This record gives sequence, structure tokens and C-alpha cells, in this order.
Amino acid sequence: MLNPDRDVLVAIDVQNDFCPGGALAVTDGDAVIAPINALGEKFSHLVVTQDWHPAGHLSFASSHPGKEPFSQTELAYGAQTLWPDHCVRGTDGAAFHKDLVLDGVELVIRKGFRGEIDSYSAFFENDRKTPTGLAGYLKERGLQRVFLAGLATDFCVAFSAVDAAALGFETFLIEDACRAIDLDGSLDAARKAMAEAGVRTVSSHAL
Repeated sequence: MLNPDRDVLVAIDVQNDFCPGGALAVTDGDAVIAPINALGEKFSHLVVTQDWHPAGHLSFASSHPGKEPFSQTELAYGAQTLWPDHCVRGTDGAAFHKDLVLDGVELVIRKGFRGEIDSYSAFFENDRKTPTGLAGYLKERGLQRVFLAGLATDFCVAFSAVDAAALGFETFLIEDACRAIDLDGSLDAARKAMAEAGVRTVSSHAL
């Protein structure tokens, strides 16, 4: 049973560039919108995240001559997948999908807005120590259970889920309200990491 006083739905990066036709489209990415909208009517608390990169972000393959999108490189904070240019702040690609209902949103967390560091998790940047402020917000509001949906399961959603569990939140992945990139086994690795962190998987229909 959902508890309106302690449960929060966190919808990750439901943006045009991650949906069909976008610069970094996740297969069937727009399929998460209907279940997230339906869930938004069941939760009293809703947070959304938004990838918000400056042009020339260091995680873009275009910032590394000779490197191709989806290749790997080492940056100051560790390994980094290089992405096609996407979710550049102020562009249509960075906007939330037009069908995503935002009426009940209490907080928007923008990620990746520092040019030298990427940010997958809703809680920390990719150096794994710089907080976004979300944990403090949730704790001050007395919210104890985090339910995650959105894009993509194996990157931003999974990183957020593992961090939420590590921060002491009871954490749930709403599997049918997520879609994955599945890059070189990344989905299996993400599922394993979430399971090891104690993240539980649920269906939107069970909530």
C-alpha cells in the first residue's frame, strides 16, 4: 500500500532527446509516459529530473576528437561513456516530453549542468561525492520510500536507485515504467547492482 506521507515518485529524464526521434533515443522511451502519468495520480509527492548540459559538455563524444559516441574514456573522476550531444540546456531536446504531466511536480532536479562532470544519479554527480541536494530535500520532508521510473533503466535510473538505497531510503524500481539503452550488457549489470543494493522491483499495476 502506498503511504502518502512517506512515499515519493521520482521520474528520471523523460525528455525529448531520450524519446523516439531524439539525439540519444532510448528504444520505446516514450512508453514510460503513460504509466508515469498514471502513477502521478497515486502519489502525493512527485519529483522529476532533467538532464541539462551546456554545449560542449565533457561527456559528449564531440568534445574528444577521434572518439565515437558510446566509446569509453577516462576523465578526472573515472570511467565515462561518451555520448552523442544531447539535452543541451535551452533546446527542445532538453525539454520534457509534451505528454508528460507535470502538474503535481514538487521539485525539478537538473543534472549534468557542470561542463566538466557528468551526472547520472538524481542524488550525486559522477564523482560519486557531489550531492544534488535531493537526499536532503526528501529527508526534510519525511519521505522514506523512493519509487523510481523513467529513462534509462541501466544508467540514470539505476544509478539513482543504488544511491537512494545507500542513503537509507527504501527503494523500488517500477520496471514497466522504465526503458533501457542496454549498451554492451549494461542492463544486466544494472539489474545486478540494484539487486545487490537491496532495490526491489515492482510493477506499476501493483501500486
